[in-house]
Amino acid sequence: MTLWTAEDAAAATGGEATTGWAATGVSIDTRTIQPGDLFVALKAARDGHDFVKMALDKGAAAALVTHRPDDVAEDAPLLIVPDVLAGLEAMGRAARDRTDARVLAITGSVGKTSAKEMAREVLSRQGRTHAAEASYNNHWGVPLTLARMPADTEFAVIEIGMSNPGEIAPLSHMARPHVAMITTVAAAHLEAFDDITGIAIEKASIFKGLEPDGICIFNTDIDAASLAKVNEAARGTPTLRVGTDPENPFHLEDVQLSEGRTLARAQVRDLGPLMFKLNTAGRHFAANGLAILAATQALGADPVQAALDLGHWQPPAGRGTLEHVSTDPAREETVALLDDAFNANPTSMTAALEVLASYMPTDNVGHVVKGRRVAILGDMLELGADEMQMHAAIASDPHMADIHLVHCAGPRMKALYDALPEDRRGQWHDTATALAAQTTRLIDAGDVVLVKGSKGSKVSLVVDAIRKLGHPDS
Repeated sequence: MTLWTAEDAAAATGGEATTGWAATGVSIDTRTIQPGDLFVALKAARDGHDFVKMALDKGAAAALVTHRPDDVAEDAPLLIVPDVLAGLEAMGRAARDRTDARVLAITGSVGKTSAKEMAREVLSRQGRTHAAEASYNNHWGVPLTLARMPADTEFAVIEIGMSNPGEIAPLSHMARPHVAMITTVAAAHLEAFDDITGIAIEKASIFKGLEPDGICIFNTDIDAASLAKVNEAARGTPTLRVGTDPENPFHLEDVQLSEGRTLARAQVRDLGPLMFKLNTAGRHFAANGLAILAATQALGADPVQAALDLGHWQPPAGRGTLEHVSTDPAREETVALLDDAFNANPTSMTAALEVLASYMPTDNVGHVVKGRRVAILGDMLELGADEMQMHAAIASDPHMADIHLVHCAGPRMKALYDALPEDRRGQWHDTATALAAQTTRLIDAGDVVLVKGSKGSKVSLVVDAIRKLGHPDS
């Protein structure tokens, strides 16, 4: 199906098409480009113009550029614009303008991508649904997601993130959502803000792009100062509040975690009690699931059907997924691995520790005899001036009482390591690379192992090392 013709793209961007062409997709990466895609030559670590010839050789329908690169034929199919990113943004706005889709925009300090995938899962069973295949939530990710949206889309899910003040509102204005949702407000990217209320103000700016009949959705289980800022931003706009407060039209009454499953009971105004199950463990996932049910209703879809369909959702890789990894194929011994190594802040760390505490290890299968709950934690980044205190405070987390052993990597996690009781201290190393080299000494068969940290901590190296335990020749 044609997504963009040369004429449509030129009209959207004000650019000049060198020849006629028709694109079936939009790509910014020659490593994953597909025949028929329009290649967008963005400037990042490398100038995308250096890869235009490669993109065309791989079958790209055309390239969005500011000029014809020297190594590209004079008759090559190009769309020439003054600025490539501005051109992509213009295509995103045009794609949004030409569809009748009901649009959900999602932001939040924790759980944006998981909520986006939940929404994709349930909405795709009720209509043609478009959402990015990855966490494309920044200044180029949002217009790219919009530019890829087919005109006949019925539901669109747009994830919007931020690292600094002033980033969310322009992306929300571009997406023009009918429903805007904040998963939660927590200490993430705090170094760019004075305090957490600054984060709340920035997150709440997603409401600025709402369509005239738009609806706000947010979780009220956040600190009082942040909640006041979000309520202020939502004033005068129809709002569905979710969380554990019985006054909320969507509220959780009970959440039970058990061996990789979550069972939630909620009350929904005008519908009554509603149960839903998730095939992964996490109170935070239940909270996001409830918000997605509210969003489903706000979009005009069926929340009861969505509650049934939430059971089909699985968290993305690196965000709490469970797998069983062989430690000794000859003896058929395994560890249960919770891979949550994509991101971390104090709020998501508490959620992950609760999930780890909900699992039962297996005794009498390893060298240690008694199975353990083991946390392997990397630095939480971008927390600002109080980062060391925030790391040390994890030692007082109520779920830490159920954790048998904690290994740490990174200079910030040294603060946690020093705050732990001696009987819970495993190993500490200044880098995840050094900790990964000790993997055989960190865990044992029968253990349940959580690996969590910010992506920049590289604690995912420990995940890779654990996966290789049963494959010594890898």
